[in-house]
Amino acid sequence: MADPIFRQKLESGKFFVVPGIQDMITAVIANKVGFDLVYGTGYWLTASAWGLPDAGIATYTEMLNRMETLARVSTGALIADADTGYGGLLNVHHTVKGYEKAGVTAIQFEDQEFPKKCGHTPFKRLIPLEDMVEKIKVAVDAREDKENFLIIARTDARQSEGMDGTLRRLEAYDKAGADVIFPEALTSEEEMEIACKNFDKPVMANMSNGGHTPVPHASVLEEIGYAYAIYPSLTSLVACTAMEKALTDLKEKGIGEPDELFSFKEFSERIGFDKVWEFEKKWAKD
Repeated sequence: MADPIFRQKLESGKFFVVPGIQDMITAVIANKVGFDLVYGTGYWLTASAWGLPDAGIATYTEMLNRMETLARVSTGALIADADTGYGGLLNVHHTVKGYEKAGVTAIQFEDQEFPKKCGHTPFKRLIPLEDMVEKIKVAVDAREDKENFLIIARTDARQSEGMDGTLRRLEAYDKAGADVIFPEALTSEEEMEIACKNFDKPVMANMSNGGHTPVPHASVLEEIGYAYAIYPSLTSLVACTAMEKALTDLKEKGIGEPDELFSFKEFSERIGFDKVWEFEKKWAKD
């Protein structure tokens, strides 16, 4: 059964934020901070695991492994990026089954051609609206937990079809049974307001740092009318900045132990070494 927390938070009508998780170290830190929900980001999980771009190169099997691992490590329920469903209708069916079995709470599909592109990069191509509607219907039908395993439908139409095309597609995806609708890569707060006011279904915001969409304070997103916002690139880009500085200081200044390092002892305990040590004490032979 999927974790009901996502459905419950949406039904409460209170805006919330969801951090993107790119690797299991980030998941451990997110556990410490405390989040009810986390987002398994396709772009950053692909980058961290294989050093590849989010361009449909990672396979269903590879991404399923990443999501299953993240669902195990994270104490927050997992919203998972599933790209296009990795192919046609049968692939979508298979992806829903696999992700739900892996412990995912919600799955997100987009209306790009396969292989897809990151929503904030050029050369995206969309499938026909009718084809995406069929994918959503298949996804809705494939899930076992009809109440708590939620389907998120994303459109990348803004850059090729404008706001009219974006709204037309979202309306169709709403009617097809999507639980949450997701207009990707909007370019202004005005467009964000238009998207939110046109639907009764929850609308999600993608706060992708450096992308097409502005990243206002969370309180502004709440006023605009979003149900929640994901922050897929935040932890990755912050980590890149910190790593670049530390490595530059090491190379140029010989600094191997900078100030403000996270405690090695605490991290070891949070990753599970405390249980290993307990096991050793119980079973070690002198």
